[in-house]
Amino acid sequence: MEILSKEQLAQTKFSTGEDDQDKTKKHVGDEYFLTSGDKIRYFLEEDAVGPDGRLNRPKESAVNKIGHALHELDPVFRDVTLNNPRLKAIARDLQFHSNPLVLQSMVICKQPEIGGKVPEHNDSTFLYTSPPSALGFWFPLERCTESNGALSFLPGSHLITSITKRFVRMPEGGTDFEPIANVEKPLDLQNVSEANTPPAQTEYKLEPCEAGALVLIHGSVLHKSERNTSHLTRYAYTFHMIEGQPLATYDDKNWLQPTPEMPFTPLFGAVNA
Repeated sequence: MEILSKEQLAQTKFSTGEDDQDKTKKHVGDEYFLTSGDKIRYFLEEDAVGPDGRLNRPKESAVNKIGHALHELDPVFRDVTLNNPRLKAIARDLQFHSNPLVLQSMVICKQPEIGGKVPEHNDSTFLYTSPPSALGFWFPLERCTESNGALSFLPGSHLITSITKRFVRMPEGGTDFEPIANVEKPLDLQNVSEANTPPAQTEYKLEPCEAGALVLIHGSVLHKSERNTSHLTRYAYTFHMIEGQPLATYDDKNWLQPTPEMPFTPLFGAVNA
């Protein structure tokens, strides 16, 4: 970040896009975003950029997130993610994937007083496979509370919430949400009978947690976080896993794409760099 000027950073403002009233609104730096899957790049809080397009605070206090290949390119995050026997043991014990592929690693900063609200969403919308198979690994690096934007979940929603749209690259450039014609049950729930599915709760549950915890996020579960209204940061490290071939397909419509130089890494096949 030290080598990036304020002007360069001001072109990378981040927005989820899901609850924008203006549907034409996209990332200011679309190419910067779309080509970040094999790089380490910096995205800003929306409120860190003034009407004149310039940062209104020090750049270190303006970053929303850093992504999306920390697990590949940064030695510390690579060790934590790909070369971590405890994490591999958790993935095996979960039996969620047969061939988990690792992608989209990020540090999410949630800056004091401007850390933006993240609307209700599920992760399989943004990392779509057929059938859906995303699983998030979310590590708080600091205490997460109601005032600094801890995650909230709708309990049981992963059992009844279908993935009906997906976040895709548009042919003309940029990104948008596309309806899914053939809605599928998530891979891990294919053999779960709807008759045995309990009803989802109707109220979100806040999940405060301490630094060093692990929050596992099913790709279909509805979750969100509120604006950070405190004077404290809420740093977290997160990455995702999807099922590899032949059980699931990740196609070229997805916004994040592997490259020949950096394909998605199989967790159980990763070796020390």
